[in-house]
Amino acid sequence: MKRFSDQSPGFILTAALLAILCLLQLVCLWRAPPAWSPERISVTLRPGESITLGDAELAAPQADNAHLALRRAADGIWWAGNASAAKQVLLQRDGVDRRMGSSVLRGGQSFRIGAARFDVGAANARQIAFAGPGAQWRYDGATLYRDDSAQPACPDAGVAARAIALWNRAMPQALTVARPLTFGGNLYCGNRLGIAYVEGASATIARTKDGLLLSGAAGRAPLMMSSSAGQVDLARSAEALAGVQTLVAGRTRLGVRIDDGVLHLLPLRHVALYAEADALLPAQVAWQWKKRGIWTLPAGRPWSVALGLCALLAVAAGANWQRGAWPFTRDTSRPVRMAAGASALLVIAGVAALLFQRSGSAPGVGWSMLLAWAALWGCLLVPARLSLATAAGVLLLAVGLLAQLELGFGGAESAALRHFQKSVALLAIGLGIGAHLRLRLHACAAAPALPQTTLEWVLALFALAALGALLMQVVFGDETGVFDLQPVEFAKLALTALTAHCLAIGLGWHAHMPEQSRPARRWLRLAAPVLLFAALLALALVQVDDYSPLILLLVWCMAMALAWALATRTHLATAALFGVACVAAGSVAWLRSAGVAEVAQWGFYADRFLVWLDPAQHPHTGQQLLLAARAIAEGAWWGADSRLGLGAMGQIGGSALHIPAVQDDFAPSFFLNRHGLLGALALWALQALFLVGLLQTAARCFGASEQTRDFRQGWLWRFRCFALCGGAAFVLGHFLLSWGTNLAIFPIMGQPMSFLSAGGSHLLFFICPLLAFSAISAQSFEENQPCRSTSNMKSWAR
Repeated sequence: MKRFSDQSPGFILTAALLAILCLLQLVCLWRAPPAWSPERISVTLRPGESITLGDAELAAPQADNAHLALRRAADGIWWAGNASAAKQVLLQRDGVDRRMGSSVLRGGQSFRIGAARFDVGAANARQIAFAGPGAQWRYDGATLYRDDSAQPACPDAGVAARAIALWNRAMPQALTVARPLTFGGNLYCGNRLGIAYVEGASATIARTKDGLLLSGAAGRAPLMMSSSAGQVDLARSAEALAGVQTLVAGRTRLGVRIDDGVLHLLPLRHVALYAEADALLPAQVAWQWKKRGIWTLPAGRPWSVALGLCALLAVAAGANWQRGAWPFTRDTSRPVRMAAGASALLVIAGVAALLFQRSGSAPGVGWSMLLAWAALWGCLLVPARLSLATAAGVLLLAVGLLAQLELGFGGAESAALRHFQKSVALLAIGLGIGAHLRLRLHACAAAPALPQTTLEWVLALFALAALGALLMQVVFGDETGVFDLQPVEFAKLALTALTAHCLAIGLGWHAHMPEQSRPARRWLRLAAPVLLFAALLALALVQVDDYSPLILLLVWCMAMALAWALATRTHLATAALFGVACVAAGSVAWLRSAGVAEVAQWGFYADRFLVWLDPAQHPHTGQQLLLAARAIAEGAWWGADSRLGLGAMGQIGGSALHIPAVQDDFAPSFFLNRHGLLGALALWALQALFLVGLLQTAARCFGASEQTRDFRQGWLWRFRCFALCGGAAFVLGHFLLSWGTNLAIFPIMGQPMSFLSAGGSHLLFFICPLLAFSAISAQSFEENQPCRSTSNMKSWAR
């Protein structure tokens, strides 16, 4: 058995750098100023009184000055209405959010938008038929039919919208992609129903769990709904708060409790933070304050889940102990047993932390920081020789957590730290599972491996699970994912593994097994990734409103083709691929010089290029690009504080915090603003070392495949090589797209920066498995070194 941890100079340097990064996290925690927020907002009204609350009274940073109108009727019942002209109020009943000023349509109702009147005929939870000016309409939650004929596509509809429309017409209703019906504008096309002198999207009908929901847009034409009291403006109608569990104003979610005639609003998420427990409030409103706790431990059901998992772990350990197999084999050393138990407990702690976050009561940030340290050091101290990819990956994770911690303490609302705590929980789960697998393979190195056929079935199930997840996103989700997850990250991992298997089989087919299978079956095995690739391509075109997945897949395709060309020593193909890469780089420079008028005529995501070329003319996405450029300019070489960010640790952030999606797509802009270009150069060097480490391990695996005479061993080494190349290609694509977006080299594309951004699914489903696979491959190479050396000596002696 090898020593428990590596003691090489590389390990010592990595441990020292990781200790410095952990110390900086501790400094950030220590220097964070105290923060206060309301724990309870009590509103006291006498019967017949009313009050209007806004961002100041609700501690809601993104609410309007006058947002929520409250009224207590003469009978004591509380009523709420939307007082904002531009933003909505959501009410939650029975666990379902519904926008205030909306109504589920029923047969026999009528509604009026502008001068147009619509009479509802038949209506159920799936479809509705109604009569409007000059036509009979039918809508099934996905497609609008005019006189039983689907309308033609709108002139500005892109490829994605047209593909979705064709899908919805061909598929059964259960498999259609939900698309809302909009009222207003001058066009009858797609799912638009034009109304003269009414602004577009003034009202919508959308598919929900309760049925087809009619909603009016704030600040647009009034939506008049028939009722027993006559015609009422749906957007301005008040609703009773009886049975309401929570409400959302801006992005702030507040629990609703009514006790002895007093309305209590309990801020839960996105709550404003204050430097002191003091606020100027109306006489009818009172706040009960609470201080942000660094070491608080909430109570709740996650503790029961954690204790149950610990009990299951103890039962499994006891059963295996009796058979002499805990944790892996009878001969497992005590340090490995302790490390295996610690990795399992780390996963349980990560699950509990994630459940606490989902329940809205996350533990104090101090506990999250300790959990982050346990995950990072646990990954570093696994008994094996430290590889360059693992060392660089752990340091990149530590840098990313430090940046997210700075971003959390720099924010002015309670949800700012949520990204750091979620990343920590997912890292504990992912790195804990990876460490456990590495320990298992280290302890069971002499055990027989799984047959290749079994591994092929595992890969096939892996691919089917990825396809199923992508289909669920198309049917039930949107471009942000489904069920708070991004299946595309899991699909990228499955595509990498499946392609690596097919390339490994194809590279050694002719030399070892030319007549082992029929040609049709051979081509099916080699072309299996095409199906998954086509699914990813379709998802990128249909579900995502930018072309970044296409660029990411293009980078991956070129990298895998280059790996194949180098493995087969096809120098002409290698030169051609380098030529294509040079042409692509030159085309970016050419696009930068293209005129706005010329780009406006394009049909391929022209809006993205227009924002890139002239951001000042686009108030939303263009403002995002301009704010990022301003933040980068403020950072200069030494950071906004002129001390590489060391003086600003734990303090309130600057202008970079105003960038939309600063925790995801524009995390590099915050890093450049806080730590300057010198800090970014160090980060670039670390990212380059990580990619070099992956390719170094891949090259070693390929070299081992050429030395072995066993076909299965050769396939396994080639599989590891191509899987690492595919993972490195995707990471390189994320680096290129993210840096290119933040530095305005490319048009804005929504891809997170690997390791740095708070991308939960990207971290759990791609980065953590890639780190574990890289470490396992390097570990297998080191453990097989003596065997290959002995074999070479025997061959030389003969």
